[in-house]
Amino acid sequence: MSNPIAYPVFRTTDPVLALRVARQLVAVGDQQYAEVSVDVELCAVPEVLRIREALLDAWFRKEHVEDWARDPSDPTGLHGGVHAPELSSDPDFLASHLPLWASMEYRPVGSVEEEFTALVGPNLGEIWWSSLIWPDVPDRDIHGEASNARVSPLFNCSTKGLDQHADDHTVLVRVRRRNLDGSEERHAAWLAEQIGQSVIGPPQE
Repeated sequence: MSNPIAYPVFRTTDPVLALRVARQLVAVGDQQYAEVSVDVELCAVPEVLRIREALLDAWFRKEHVEDWARDPSDPTGLHGGVHAPELSSDPDFLASHLPLWASMEYRPVGSVEEEFTALVGPNLGEIWWSSLIWPDVPDRDIHGEASNARVSPLFNCSTKGLDQHADDHTVLVRVRRRNLDGSEERHAAWLAEQIGQSVIGPPQE
């Protein structure tokens, strides 16, 4: 069993540029089986309503462990997820359950990326491409990788846990975590090099 490890390779204040660079990185891999997902944290009722109207196929959920423990019966359905058309638009209801997360998972590549980037606004958000296949690079002793190959632009955040607001957007590349002997960073650096970038920070596990 292996786990991915992520390296930041690009940072910008322009979300459209972050998306463009991330897509360049995605193109380094084999996209035959690739899928794309999006996720955004919403901390204000107007933002919930805006995203609900714009992303009609999104699912809304709560993630606070304390709330789950407090009410395990989940009468709102927000622990398991509520589809946008079924989500209440009552401001008082929504305010009592903030923050909410909205996500759309495992969609065809190219189906949601531009729309999501235009919608994310000031919120913490992420796009991630999964089921990529990184190529073999024998002359650099880099082995091909499928199960841990991912690319993620993080919006208004620089950590893959989406737990710290930032004034810019960071692109992460994920590779297989091996023995932390330098091979992971060498792999990430090679991938970044293919699009004229480099590793710009420590790994995120």
